[in-house]
Amino acid sequence: MPRSRRPGGEIALKGRTQSHRIRAAMEADVLSGRLPPGAKLDEKVLGVHYGASRTPVREALKQLASEGLVTLRPRASAFVAKRTVAELAEMFETITFLEAACAALASRRHSAKDRRAIAAAHEACLKAAENDTPGPFYNANKRFHEAIYAASHNSYLESQTINLRNKVEVYRRGMRFHPGLICVAMAEHKQIVDAIFRMDEAAASTLMRCHLDTLRDDAVSMAKALTQVSSVS
Repeated sequence: MPRSRRPGGEIALKGRTQSHRIRAAMEADVLSGRLPPGAKLDEKVLGVHYGASRTPVREALKQLASEGLVTLRPRASAFVAKRTVAELAEMFETITFLEAACAALASRRHSAKDRRAIAAAHEACLKAAENDTPGPFYNANKRFHEAIYAASHNSYLESQTINLRNKVEVYRRGMRFHPGLICVAMAEHKQIVDAIFRMDEAAASTLMRCHLDTLRDDAVSMAKALTQVSSVS
């Protein structure tokens, strides 16, 4: 006997599909900085921009709020989450330990497939750095780190690391694309890859932590500068 459809089922499914599409598009805009920290998110304006009614937009905002990328306020006001200097410092401190744990586990558990993914991501970083192109480099760098998360073979650790990384991604991308700093980052990547591939757990963890310590200091310094500019203006 065929299963009957619930009234309005197709409409509800369409609404969920739209909200997922909008959430993904909006997340990409937040992580890239096209929707900067503190930007007001008007449901009507967003609906026009993403080609949808206010209901799926509202649902997408709720989803992003649950991930910490959007802040919802009374009377349906929504803003891109903006971090204080103290929050940013704590987040980077935490992600340093999470990524160090990923690198340590990856050195112990990585497979041949993981080796290929990490090596390919590292090569993509090198090519983007040589071309002196910030956007492709940041994307390749994200792919490199996520290949290491996946190689940890701890899905909970991987998801938590990605979630926290997304919350600070715009601040990472906001830092200047400086050839000297990129050169240093590439050398550190190579050391991390070598430690993982030779299954040196302690070295992989230490090298990843040191690699992210520099990034944390730069991001916090940038956040302080932005805060000072905001207070003056």
